[in-house]
Amino acid sequence: MLDGKNALVTGASRGIGRAIAVKFAQHGTFVGVNYFKSHEKAKETMEDVRRYSDGILLQGDVGKLDEAKRIVEKFVDVAGGIDILVNNAGIYHRTSFLEMDEEIWNKTMETNLKSCYNMCIHAIPHMKEGGRIIFISSQLAFKGSPHGAAYAASKAGMLGLMKSLALELGERKITVNAVAPGTIETDIISNYTEEMKRRRAEEVPLKRLGEPEDVANACLFLASRMADYITGETIVVSGGLYMK
Repeated sequence: MLDGKNALVTGASRGIGRAIAVKFAQHGTFVGVNYFKSHEKAKETMEDVRRYSDGILLQGDVGKLDEAKRIVEKFVDVAGGIDILVNNAGIYHRTSFLEMDEEIWNKTMETNLKSCYNMCIHAIPHMKEGGRIIFISSQLAFKGSPHGAAYAASKAGMLGLMKSLALELGERKITVNAVAPGTIETDIISNYTEEMKRRRAEEVPLKRLGEPEDVANACLFLASRMADYITGETIVVSGGLYMK
């Protein structure tokens, strides 16, 4: 489905980012695996990628403008351009708003939202007609959260940027969309007990928690020619937990 394309995935050392990187590789994509600190996990992702295709490790903090520029330039030097950009890097601090200090707010915005600006501003000039930009948002962008206001706000801001870029880049035939996961089996819920997971799954109409591959499948669709006429949209991957 993506044979001969190249994709840069931020925050791809584990979880949803890793699943997207591997899914794209399975369909013939050269993959740039960005990570910040988790070098060993990133190496594992690259090993999985290279079972199917090829790629490059891209260490750096995409929340920093100069780091994002360096990452994009290194990827372009190797791949020759960018067909697909997936803005997936993100952090979640579980705390109430009144207990949240400014540092947590600023770091969440930098990692989750400003990173999208940083990557897009440098990547878009290297994208040709038919390019794809995919944002990994969250159902909390619509629902809010009593213990993750910064996260929810950053993910909602991401959708505003996504729609604006879809309007601006339409003439260049670059589509811009988002995927909003529900409760997915990743590090974000690593503090859940098995009983908490069971109760959460019971709340989902499909009676299970999501897997990273569920999100990766939606990204594969949006990155493929099957989604040529879709832009400015958000696919919610929540098993029916949130319906918009």
